[in-house]
Amino acid sequence: MAYTAENWPITAALLQFPGTDAQGTHINDAPASAWAEVLQEVKDAGFANADLTDSWVRPGDLSPARLAEFKQTADAVRIGVPVISAIRRSVIETGNWEANLAYSHRTIDAAAELGCEVVSFGLHQAITPEQQKQLWFWTVEGYKDPVGDKETWDKAVTRLRELGRHAADVGILLSLEMYEDTYLGTADSSVQLVQDIGLANVGLNPDLGNLIRLHRPIEDWREMVAKTLPYSNYWHMKNYIRDEDTARGTYVAMPAPMESGLINYREAFKVALSVGFQGILCTEHYGGDGLSVTASNQDYLRRQILPKTDGYALGQSQVAQGRQLPATAELASA
Repeated sequence: MAYTAENWPITAALLQFPGTDAQGTHINDAPASAWAEVLQEVKDAGFANADLTDSWVRPGDLSPARLAEFKQTADAVRIGVPVISAIRRSVIETGNWEANLAYSHRTIDAAAELGCEVVSFGLHQAITPEQQKQLWFWTVEGYKDPVGDKETWDKAVTRLRELGRHAADVGILLSLEMYEDTYLGTADSSVQLVQDIGLANVGLNPDLGNLIRLHRPIEDWREMVAKTLPYSNYWHMKNYIRDEDTARGTYVAMPAPMESGLINYREAFKVALSVGFQGILCTEHYGGDGLSVTASNQDYLRRQILPKTDGYALGQSQVAQGRQLPATAELASA
């Protein structure tokens, strides 16, 4: 049975929740009650599922006992945790790649213990000090993967394939998050990376918001959708208002609710269905009351975008699609 608006799994990104408290204690070391407080807040916003964004909790760094405690906490709150998004731990980062690769393996093992369907990785690295000074960090260029460097490209392929095989062994999909100036920074490069890795359980997380927000010329979002969705198995969804004055070389972008920004998700999702996409969705937003905006984004998807019945034509994806049902939308109001 194909997903519908009623049961399509949608997660809330946890970008709004800090990884340390006011005393500098990392959330991994906090009591379970602190985890429950955040998960309950997400549930109260209307979500049945959360994306365990590791800027908050890092499941791959929890001991077996604490990981079991985290699972018990989520179960007690009655919220699903079908995805871990591990960010800024590039497996080709000079000087840190070995530690990042080991962390990524631990994250896959943690995902299996939690019963997750997907782990999302990327090649983006830590935000630079200059980026940290900005209101919006993406207005200043950060780290860039070396263009045309076959040796580095091959390292990315080899190490991500290693992670993909590990994920396949434990029944998990691996999704690669698109992000500017990395080997996942353009539609063509992202698709090529997935093709070179060559594993059915490895696909793309077409986070096109990461690319349309740049204050410089960008690829047409429609072309990116057409190229990347056939290879996508998970989807971080957000939007930005964008203005361009090419004659003056001026480009401006600001976060916006999904229905108000540059990307027309009604059009994008029709393409997604036509190429067989049945992945979990994740709504995100930067700035302000981000959790409320992500909740509005979920409402927009269920009300306006997702198919109301399962009788729609579904194309054939180029990568495996997860069909686990972590939690239904009905659980959010339980």
